[in-house]
Amino acid sequence: MILDLTEEEELVRKTARDFAEKELKPRAAEIDRRGEVPRAILNQLAELGFMGIITPETYGGAGLSNLCLALIQIEVNRACASTGVTISVHNSLCQSPINRFGTEEQKRRYLPKLTQCEWIGAYSLSEPVSGSDAGALISTAVRDGKHFVLNGTKNFVTNGGIADLFVVFARSGRDLSVKHAAISAFLVEKGTKGLVVGKHETKMGIRGSSTTSLFFEDCRIPAENLLGVDGEGFKVAMHTLDGGRIGIASQAVGIATACLEESVKYSKERQQFGVAISSFEAIQWKLAEMATNIDAATLLVHRAARLRDAGRPHTKEAAEAKLFASRIANDAANEAIQIHGGVGYVKDFPVERFFRDAKITEIYEGTSEIQRIVVSRALLK
Repeated sequence: MILDLTEEEELVRKTARDFAEKELKPRAAEIDRRGEVPRAILNQLAELGFMGIITPETYGGAGLSNLCLALIQIEVNRACASTGVTISVHNSLCQSPINRFGTEEQKRRYLPKLTQCEWIGAYSLSEPVSGSDAGALISTAVRDGKHFVLNGTKNFVTNGGIADLFVVFARSGRDLSVKHAAISAFLVEKGTKGLVVGKHETKMGIRGSSTTSLFFEDCRIPAENLLGVDGEGFKVAMHTLDGGRIGIASQAVGIATACLEESVKYSKERQQFGVAISSFEAIQWKLAEMATNIDAATLLVHRAARLRDAGRPHTKEAAEAKLFASRIANDAANEAIQIHGGVGYVKDFPVERFFRDAKITEIYEGTSEIQRIVVSRALLK
């Protein structure tokens, strides 16, 4: 537990923990098994203000800080990573860019629906040909009078199957010599003619989170749905991902915390050679390492979130938080399985799910390899 929270921040954290403990934790295994987060849970989160955490009250949001968003994410993911990533994308990757880059009309049109959970938001950057190299995307948006016509394919769209609004990136410029300068961001509503949502991907972990492809076939988008400046969409994408990476780092901390809590509990209960295995030094050292890593990762998350709240540069700090937190989440999940032994390998114990959920934190919203590039570039510039 990090002790530098204000009274409001501590209240937010406690509210999130109480909800996660009472409502999410008992249903997490079912969410994983059924492959969906019940809409009723998202509606409950909206009642708490957790579906519009950083959106100003003017647009129906809670008007809280990025640190509060991180605190909520840690507690929600401690109970259910599928629910955690669903609300992370909804808040960090959909509402955040609208808050920062959207016009007043766009904010008033979309944000109240998102904050009240009338609509769910998604973010669509990756393509079959461009994952880590996001600037190499080939989807196009051609201006045609008062519209842009979108064509192309997107993949690995979190919330894709349940989203009502997509933040979509496409190449709108003809000059490909500077690939980043030719990209724009758009707000695309579900049901727009020419938008086809692909099948639900069956994943190793975060199975309750909806992940799909998107297909754009002469999809006509009103020009007023351009998000930010035409040709400057890559800036929108990267600023948004800085916040998203804090969210995934928070998810990783939550998963690691759950691994530690279950391991402490089980090690006190499990008897071998006539004593609880918690009395063995080998187990104690595993627990100590997990706890220390979680505290360090939490501090990195807090630092990055506070910098974002202050409007200060935080790209390097967000990358460091995600790089470290995702690694220690996977380490904690691995050690939790080892401490549980054979029972940790079966679905009757939650650490099996934690192990599957943890891996994605090293992949989405920028792989660990990309985070190392971001950090090293900041050091060497």
